[in-house]
Amino acid sequence: MGETLLSIQDLTVTYRARGEDIAAVRGVDLELARGEKLGIAGESGSGKSTLALALLRLLPATATVTGRVVLAGEDVVDMTWGRLRAVRWAGASIVFQGAMHSLNPVHTIGRQIAEPIVLHERIDESGAALRVAQLLEDVGMPAARASAYPHELSGGQRQRVMIAMALACRPDLIIADEPTTALDVMVQAQILGLIDDLVAGSGISLLMISHDLSVLSDVCDRLAIMYAGRVVEVGPARDVHHQAKHPYSAALSAAFPTIGDPSSRLRPHGLAGDPPDPESLPTGCAFHPRCPSRREQCDVIDPRLWSVGDRHDAACVLVLPDQGASLAGHVQQPTETKVAR
Repeated sequence: MGETLLSIQDLTVTYRARGEDIAAVRGVDLELARGEKLGIAGESGSGKSTLALALLRLLPATATVTGRVVLAGEDVVDMTWGRLRAVRWAGASIVFQGAMHSLNPVHTIGRQIAEPIVLHERIDESGAALRVAQLLEDVGMPAARASAYPHELSGGQRQRVMIAMALACRPDLIIADEPTTALDVMVQAQILGLIDDLVAGSGISLLMISHDLSVLSDVCDRLAIMYAGRVVEVGPARDVHHQAKHPYSAALSAAFPTIGDPSSRLRPHGLAGDPPDPESLPTGCAFHPRCPSRREQCDVIDPRLWSVGDRHDAACVLVLPDQGASLAGHVQQPTETKVAR
């Protein structure tokens, strides 16, 4: 895919609760090339949003991050606060879910979009105003709306403002965390199309988080599936969505009805049970209590990602060449890491 922009290496995030360290993200390894679009999917509680926030150290003080997050050659975990502040917005920016909660209700949207431009590029207010007008037009809004307050805009318009803010300082990477949550289907399609066009036209890398596999497979080049804080499958978007190798990925894909097949709506393929509580993860593979393809080894073995094709990996004993009969060397092993609080 080209030069690597983002390299996530053995990333683990734990929260301190009731005197114990609870792991929300457990040993994640991912890479994102310049200009590439990577989607991360999984049920609520799988660690998707925690992973996104950890990339720019936006987690609360109760969180501990170990591992490496190498962005454009620099390790975010090691950055000083001054350097980290310079990287946020200018090197990487985030489109949060729920724009109404992310925008300041007492400032106009024009002022909020201009703020990072003035801070990072040190241009005057008139120059920033011109940039704001152009950014609003880029996301399909009239420049005159710069004087509006968040409550005067629709949900789709507020999300467009968030995208304009993310693009304001021309970052190398945009992290979009459930960018279409709570939007109706038509507006959702518009926002996704807008993000896709803007990213493709500028060469920006995109890391998009969603629970909707069909959305991610349409927008992204590759997909990573998370379960109980771990990546259980990663590969080309179409392959992961339509030819999943991990039983959990297959269950996520099957949960969506087939467009053009009315009968599929009458045969939902949901997944029984709930994701495990991070405070009491099962032994072995975390998915095995819900897995329709469970084997005896799954109770005790927690397999690492294993190649199942071109740039396609899955963490399941079923994909091993010997079908799990000999698992030596396939078990996830802890590695030495650096710590940031």
